[in-house]
Amino acid sequence: MLATKVNPTINKSTGLPRKRFYRARAHSNPLSDSHFPVPVSPSHVEYSLHYPQFFPSSEEVEGSKKIQFADIGCGFGGLLISLSTLFPETLMIGMELRDKVTEYVKERISGLRVANPGQYQNISVVRTNSMKYIPNFFEKGQLSKMFFLFPDPHFKEKNHRRRVISPHLLDEYAYVLQAGGIIYTITDVEELGEWMKTCLENHPLFEALTEQELETDPVVKLLSSATEEGQKVARNGEQTYQAVFRRILPAS
Repeated sequence: MLATKVNPTINKSTGLPRKRFYRARAHSNPLSDSHFPVPVSPSHVEYSLHYPQFFPSSEEVEGSKKIQFADIGCGFGGLLISLSTLFPETLMIGMELRDKVTEYVKERISGLRVANPGQYQNISVVRTNSMKYIPNFFEKGQLSKMFFLFPDPHFKEKNHRRRVISPHLLDEYAYVLQAGGIIYTITDVEELGEWMKTCLENHPLFEALTEQELETDPVVKLLSSATEEGQKVARNGEQTYQAVFRRILPAS
């Protein structure tokens, strides 16, 4: 009798991937050329591949619900996992440039779906460069929330053009966000926190949420606790810097 082959990358007790087999550099260069498939347009995004319970066949996508949340640079998927049960009917996707990390999140979601039938069907991940291909994935006004949690600070001034929050990229984010949609950012680097806040303050299509709105938004509480990076910062007792802004209509 043949012995069952054991997959060392999967935890036998939980059915979830072991993170140590998927370790990668903390960040990647978003300006370098990477090779992965990119949809020609938002209508070519394979919803049935990402959300098979919602879309049993590719023919059922037209006119159906669309992705509403995008976690840019989703890392190991902690925020997606937390948001999935908080908004079970909302489709959301993580966008990650690092191939090993993307594969880990895929395996993690797959394992959670098996262990929790009917749950975690609304989340998925794709390997892509969000600084280049956001318009390929989302239509105008499609998204209601975008997340930028602990992005690469790119400390050197000559590398600031690589930052995922910048004036010209905010134009793209404003395009895919619906009026009233929200951008959430957080970092443990004070200079980057000020940079992101200033970029958003200076953009005519964004306004800051009020303190009361921040206190009542259940998502804000997850920014510093749901991700591996956020948990590490909390363990070290370090400070974080948030900027949460709403997409508004242009002034008439």
